Amino acid sequence: MHPISSISLLACLIFSILALAQNETRDLTQLLQSNKNLSQFTTLLTSYGDIYANLSFQSDVTILAPNDEAFSKIPYSSLGPAFEANQSQIIRSILQYHILPGLHPARGYNGSFAFDKTWLQNTSYTNVTGGQVVGGVQQAGNVNVFTSGLGTRSTLVTPDLSFSGGIVHVVDNFLIPPQNFIQTVPQFNLTAAGGAVENTSLADYANSQRDLTIFVPRNAAFQALGETLESMPSSQLQRLLNYHIVNSSTALYSNNLPNGTVLRTRSGQNLTITFASNSLFVNQARMLQQDLLLSNGVMHVIDNFLDPDAPSVTANPEIPTAPPLLRGTSLSENAVPFTSFLPTGATSFDISSASPTGSFGASDIGKGTSSSTSSRRASSTATSQEKNGGGKLNLQRATIAVNSGLLGALCWIIGTL
Repeated sequence: MHPISSISLLACLIFSILALAQNETRDLTQLLQSNKNLSQFTTLLTSYGDIYANLSFQSDVTILAPNDEAFSKIPYSSLGPAFEANQSQIIRSILQYHILPGLHPARGYNGSFAFDKTWLQNTSYTNVTGGQVVGGVQQAGNVNVFTSGLGTRSTLVTPDLSFSGGIVHVVDNFLIPPQNFIQTVPQFNLTAAGGAVENTSLADYANSQRDLTIFVPRNAAFQALGETLESMPSSQLQRLLNYHIVNSSTALYSNNLPNGTVLRTRSGQNLTITFASNSLFVNQARMLQQDLLLSNGVMHVIDNFLDPDAPSVTANPEIPTAPPLLRGTSLSENAVPFTSFLPTGATSFDISSASPTGSFGASDIGKGTSSSTSSRRASSTATSQEKNGGGKLNLQRATIAVNSGLLGALCWIIGTL
């Protein structure tokens, strides 16, 4: 071989190595180190070595990473005591709740909510098949928002940071793992429902039943029938409440409630879902808030009671609120029935009081919100998101392969000179 050819071949090989190194996607450590606004998240994540190591071996995973600004809010929220006391199991569950299996790029979300599984599967903190979920939606102005427990909102500020195992989305607030029914209802002014569930010995079921779906009448619905409900025999009140609980093998988020869906309830009668005039109804009751996540499922707030003795009643979207089907005597505006049955502390949250059953506090990180009834929710499926995101990484890998082949061919030509 001519000396010039040998030198050219060596140069070609060096160039090939450098080019491939440039094309190779960075690993998670490199990504985190290159984003200074994730310095505190990096410290936190690497302190949980098993989670960090597991992430390093993933091929398709999505991480919702709170930025340093999100960490600065911790001392002023109810997350503060857990971090201050280094309650490692609670913090571990919070971290797991920020990790989603599969690729969920920002462009995979649209104006309809998607509910994606997370790594949070510890039964001390969740009882949802396949892992606790987080909601994702794209709002006006192409702003992506993730919703979590107690209606907490986390806005996507930096999307689609690629690493060898998947993608990282930087968010401005921590996601809050959902809490149980009794702990959640006070945060949405549903204290009457919480007290009634306690009064009828349904609390254990509502707090722990796997994949729970429950339609919860607002306080005003209880006030409208207050005296009648309070004087109702416990068995009759329990039957009434059971008609608001769905028997299902999966939690039914609004994207799983298309028009005409018929649901079997715990009381044995059916409910019918209607979508009309841009609103969802269950029988005659209008859904006011949808998809309030629970540790064991989901609840939807409705404006009126459902009547197990009138399962065929239909929605009337022409009126704001249907008249009560049940006859009763109303209470004054300030009198809310059953609230005295709520356990002490149910109306205030403190993450430091976490117990082995996985109860921990609400957060001021991100203000609680309700889902709007002004638009129909239909999920962007996880499958399509993974397909879109997977295409991105596969394209990167294909590019590397093509570059490698071209450079190899070039080197072979030079070597034959």
